[in-house]
Order: sequence, then structure tokens, then C-alpha cells
Amino acid sequence: MIAFDQVTWKRENRTILQNVTFTMNRGEHWVILGRNGSGKTTMLEMINGYLFPTSGTVQVLGETYGQCDVREVRKRIGYISQSLMDKLALRDPVWEVVASGVHAYLRLYQAVAEETEHRARSLLSELRIGHLADQALGTLSQGERKKVMLARAMMANPELLILDEPCSGLDLYERERFLADLQLMSDRGAQFLYVTHHIEEIMPLFTHVLLLGSGRIEAAGTKHEVVTSDLIERAYDVHADLEWFNDRPWAKVRD
Repeated sequence: MIAFDQVTWKRENRTILQNVTFTMNRGEHWVILGRNGSGKTTMLEMINGYLFPTSGTVQVLGETYGQCDVREVRKRIGYISQSLMDKLALRDPVWEVVASGVHAYLRLYQAVAEETEHRARSLLSELRIGHLADQALGTLSQGERKKVMLARAMMANPELLILDEPCSGLDLYERERFLADLQLMSDRGAQFLYVTHHIEEIMPLFTHVLLLGSGRIEAAGTKHEVVTSDLIERAYDVHADLEWFNDRPWAKVRD
């Protein structure tokens, strides 16, 4: 699904990623975990084909970047990020925002097929916000908007769904509702790549974790192998005890 081979990316005199090698296989759901500035978003930009490595190779969905049409690869990827949300028109009806995900447009400029509208409304109903379908996007709460983005990403039946800190700005209630809905959407067949700096967002559906520290991979493997007190302390530079509850890790920070 995704393969980085000795990927390094430099900006001016600063090395953002250094010798990153990582493989995500079919059937796996990964979390990229690390502090702010560790290189997480840079990896996502490369996976989406918006950045290219200074050295090394990136393969996504069987295609090697630099040897393929990146635009065609992007059609097979669903993407949720705050930067994308900021580009959407707040006055557009929610169902139209969702329907625009079929062709990855920022908004609809022509009439859509009845079946497309029906699918958009159906996805909203599955996420328990069907009653908001005709409201303007700008009238929704942050948590509701994140659900709209999830429905929009699922419209094109993506093979890979990338989520860049989707719970940022959500309160505890909205975060847990969004994570529960993510679990629901996992039954649709997409593989997930989830980026966060919050350990407790590692839900049962996630199978593997890549731990980044200052542009280098500190560890990569199954979540129980990687999310340990020693490795978290190394990456986050804090003393913490980890406890697993309902297949989710929780950190207790020590002095």
C-alpha cells in the first residue's frame, strides 16, 4: 500500500525527514505518532504527492512517484485535514459538500446525479447527522464538520484514507464520537493512515504504529510493540507510564 525507501527531505539547510524506511501492507491500519514538528505532516504530503523526497523513493498503491501520474493515484486516496476543510465554502449545503468528494472537487458547479445525492445523504445518516444535510456547512460545530469531512472522503470509496490530526480542536465528547464513527467506516474496506500526537487516539481498529522523533523513525511495528513507556519517553522526552484499556493506550505523565 505504502513504501518509503531511505527517504530524506531537506528544506534549505534543515533536514525534515532523514533516511525514513517504512512499509504499510494490505490489511494494516497505521498510526503515525510523534510530537509537533517531528515530520508527520511532511510524510503525508509525500504520500499525497504534494512533496517529493530529496533522496529515496516513495511508492503508494503500487505506483512509484516520479514514474506515474500522481493525479490518478490521488483519486484512490481519501484525505481529511484542517487545511482542506479551510478551503470548503461554509455557505454550501452539507450534502453538497459531501457529494463533492466523488470527484475530489472543492465544491459542486453543476447538477449532480440523483444517486450521488442519495449516497451523500445516506452516509450522513450513517454518521448520525442526516438531519443536517440541508444546513450550511458554516452552521455546524467542529465535531459535526469533521463528520462531514469523513463522509466526503468516503464518497469515492477510497482504497486508502489518510487522516491528519482529525480530532484537533474537538472536546472529549466530540472526539470519542468521531473515533467511534471512524470505527464504523472501517467496515467499508479502506485502509487507514492516521496522524496524531495524542496516544489515546489509537483505537482498536489500528494495527500498527510508526513513532517519529525529529524526522527519524524511533520505532515501527505492531502497536503493542511500539507504544511502550521507554519508546514514548524517547520520542516525547517526558517520563510516562502507559496503561492499555479496551485496547487503547493511556499515558500517565510522571515528574
